[in-house]
Amino acid sequence: MKLSSEEIEILKIIEENHKVPVETIALMANCSEELVRNTIKKLEEENVIVSYPALIDWSKVEGQEHVIAMIDVKVTPKRGVGFDEVAERIYRFPEVSSLYLMSGAYDLSITVEGKTMNQIATFVSEKLSTIESVISTTTHFMLKKYKHDGVVFGSGDDKDRRMVVSP
Repeated sequence: MKLSSEEIEILKIIEENHKVPVETIALMANCSEELVRNTIKKLEEENVIVSYPALIDWSKVEGQEHVIAMIDVKVTPKRGVGFDEVAERIYRFPEVSSLYLMSGAYDLSITVEGKTMNQIATFVSEKLSTIESVISTTTHFMLKKYKHDGVVFGSGDDKDRRMVVSP
């Protein structure tokens, strides 16, 4: 889909902070409020704008701590479908929060969330490793989150940790 420079600017602004009012986006993108509304509606309908997630620092919420692991997976692709079939089996697990096809030493990179390290270990040994196409896995547990999606965590300045978008 080809987009105008204004539409691209609108996307960049709402990607940074989806709560920016339409009026402010119009000023920042140097376009009309009507164009902003129509662009957002069109791009939502076309699934260019997929969702509007909030980024939560769960480590600050008592009783809601959880463990995140990044798992590198080597797989044998299947003739005719490549990696898609095994990827679909993996992303259907509720523990999986993201899954990417990668270049390099491993084929897939998976982000998994659980309440404990043991829960993730059980996922790897009983669900992931038992898939026929999976050759090997390497699990990396996240110890501390410093930055995620452009947002710095735990910097001590909780007022505004997002990157500033220039108008």
